[in-house]
Amino acid sequence: MSAVALFSFGLGVGFGLLVVAAAVTLRARRRKTFGPRCLIDDSAIERIIEDGELAIEEEALDLDEIENEEDRFWSESWDEPTGDW
Repeated sequence: MSAVALFSFGLGVGFGLLVVAAAVTLRARRRKTFGPRCLIDDSAIERIIEDGELAIEEEALDLDEIENEEDRFWSESWDEPTGDW
C-alpha cells in the first residue's frame, strides 16, 4: 500500500470518526434541551388498551398571550428589500 493511499485511508477514517462524534454530541444536546422523546410508557399503553384513550396532563397554553405575541410580531416594521443582490 502506498503512502498516499494509506494517508487517504487514515484521513477518511478520521473524518468518519469526527462525523460520528458530532452526531453523538448533537443528539446528547438535543436530548438535554428537549428532554426524552417518548411521553408514553408501558402504563400509558395499558390505559390506551383498557380505556381506548389517553390523557396526558400538560400545562395548558395561554391563548391570550400567544395571540398578543402574534399581533406584536406582525405589527413590527420590516426592512424592505433594496433589490441590490
